Amino acid sequence: MIIGGGIHGCSIAYHLAKYGCPRTVLLEKEYLASGGTGRSAAGFRHQFGTAVNIRLAAASIRMFEELAEELAYPHDLELFQGGYLMLAYSPSQLEQLAKNARLQEELAGAGTQILSPEEIREIVPSLSLEGVLGGSFNKRDGHANPWQVTYAYARAAQRLGVEIQTGTEAVDILLARDKVRGVRTSKGEVIETPVVVNAAGPHGGIVAKMVGLDVPLYPERHQILVTEPLEMFIPCMVISFQHGTYFKQTPHGSVLMGVGDPQHEVKDFNQRSTWQFLEDVSKKITFHLPVLKEARVIRQWAGLYDMTPDSQAILGGVPGIEGFYLDIGWSGHGFMLGPIVGKIMAEIITGQQPSIDVSAFNVERFKTGNLIPEPACV
Repeated sequence: MIIGGGIHGCSIAYHLAKYGCPRTVLLEKEYLASGGTGRSAAGFRHQFGTAVNIRLAAASIRMFEELAEELAYPHDLELFQGGYLMLAYSPSQLEQLAKNARLQEELAGAGTQILSPEEIREIVPSLSLEGVLGGSFNKRDGHANPWQVTYAYARAAQRLGVEIQTGTEAVDILLARDKVRGVRTSKGEVIETPVVVNAAGPHGGIVAKMVGLDVPLYPERHQILVTEPLEMFIPCMVISFQHGTYFKQTPHGSVLMGVGDPQHEVKDFNQRSTWQFLEDVSKKITFHLPVLKEARVIRQWAGLYDMTPDSQAILGGVPGIEGFYLDIGWSGHGFMLGPIVGKIMAEIITGQQPSIDVSAFNVERFKTGNLIPEPACV
């Protein structure tokens, strides 16, 4: 049983069926990709600063590149690898990007380059370089359509025998002698199962409490807007940790932009978009791209990050609760790691050696203090 129908839940379902568990049931209380997945910017990148995320990212990007063929998906995943450009506005930021790039090369042969302002201008001529000291760039980074990717996994899983129930909420998890025995749904049904995977994103803390587990996870609102379609002039995703900004141009020309503002954003399940965000993002994006001052905004929306104290995920089994597994807490970079993490979770559940060691993401680290802060989150 999997609770949550985003990219992680659907990827886990597919890989479990692929490994010989076709009697898997996935519950989604709304519709597939209705949570953080469908509301995300849907980027993927090599450019992380911790070893485990670099390994996961490199593996996931390789999977993205072959995903349509593997899943026999007949529609366009809108996979586009135009690169990620990360901007540095201080010597310390530039050194952190260089340190990250060295680690990416050592662990994954990622090919991330450190660029001068002049080299940055060659990639994005319209970008304001005021205050920019340099940046990092990886040409294999990119983005995809989160809806199409999620549905590709879901359809492939269903072909292998997985049952997907949308509009169905898990309301309780039944235990017997500290072992998972079943899940009660909002339709009054009890589905017997020895395994439950919590892939419920920002609602993961609520699901965890169904087995008496308190995890340090909270929802945090993040907002995005898109402009009218414009002629293509932004070939890559651009990120500034200094300003908390990111922006890209979609396949049909709209510019998608967001601002991470953890100091002021609400920490609850509020997904209402605000005029304050519109004002803030307008000022920050036109600082980066003055050519957008006359562009018209088409719409804006909000979604939720599932945040943890070190901005890292919680993965794997739970000591003392047999059959209960966690895949939550992705803190804004869950979409990009969905392919490989679904595979790894299926390996863990079926007793195989994980393709990548994710034991550092165990839930016990918050008690022991062995946190692993990720320096490359926005």
